[in-house]
Amino acid sequence: MTDYTLPEWHYLLGAPESEAVIRREPEHFQVDELLPFTPDGAGEHHLLHIEKRDLTTHQLAKIVARFADVPARDVSWAGLKDRHGVTRQWLSVRIPGKVDPDWAQLNDSNITLLAAHRHGRKLRTGALLGNRFKIALSSVTHPEALETRLAEVLKGVPNYYGEQRFGHGGMNVARAAEMFGGRKVKDRNKRSIYLSAARSFLFNKVVSARLAQHGLTPLGGDAVMLSGSNSFFVAEQWDAAHLTRLLEGDIDLSAPLPGDGELHSQGAAQAFEQSVLADFPTLCDGLKSARVDPDRRRLLLKPEQFRHHWDGDLLWLEFVLPAGAFATSILRELVRYQDAQAIEMRSEIE
Repeated sequence: MTDYTLPEWHYLLGAPESEAVIRREPEHFQVDELLPFTPDGAGEHHLLHIEKRDLTTHQLAKIVARFADVPARDVSWAGLKDRHGVTRQWLSVRIPGKVDPDWAQLNDSNITLLAAHRHGRKLRTGALLGNRFKIALSSVTHPEALETRLAEVLKGVPNYYGEQRFGHGGMNVARAAEMFGGRKVKDRNKRSIYLSAARSFLFNKVVSARLAQHGLTPLGGDAVMLSGSNSFFVAEQWDAAHLTRLLEGDIDLSAPLPGDGELHSQGAAQAFEQSVLADFPTLCDGLKSARVDPDRRRLLLKPEQFRHHWDGDLLWLEFVLPAGAFATSILRELVRYQDAQAIEMRSEIE
């Protein structure tokens, strides 16, 4: 039987020496969504900028739908945000006609309306420029070693999907395998979660294995992604020009997001990726049967606008990541961290 428990993914910089705690307080983990556009001020969609606490995005969307008296399908978002922390995100609500609800009445101890604008289009999943993070690390050990490590992460860390994608102990991956094995999942949201977990697990597996065996050494047939774009091309052979572009950050190595189609890599790179994926036929075949589109994702994640400062015993980190990237991928290369909120949740369950 295939084991879907989450391993300790390979560290690019080696296991951190320092330890720390995250999310000791909600304010210790703050996220701001960055839209790639400005609301146009007209149309049947209302764009709401909301600060939330102790709520998932799905819970917030249900509250908004109930308040606006619209079907749940008429409330959308660009990205899912974790329950634990202070997150400022955008939702759109479709309300045909000239109805303008008093959105400020949404405000309570967990919800604060920051802005409301009309817009001509629905907010769709992934329609983000990125996310700005402000995170405090507490109970930090070996601060000198951590200071040295801070400069290293600017060069890039493994672009892993974070543990929240997989559920407690990798439960969502196991549920995906059960679904692919014939277990009926009627809830569309759960089905989507399981599909994403399966594909993310496979991506992480390929990245971890590649870094462990080859480090950042390019392989013949690598599918490389253009900087600032999701476009890619195959580097059949790594000549001096390709290596220079890789070193300068004009192109990036990538790993597969498997689905119903080719991996897009060739040669040695494809052979390596297939060798890793071959250990998980249930997940690979299930994604094909579900007709999930294959894609590529950057091997490394590089934080932008990175800053840090100490405030007493707290180390504050600020950085911007592209849409779909996980702040925990940055944190895990810096410190061995404990999530105070996750520990509290487990204790409540037990």
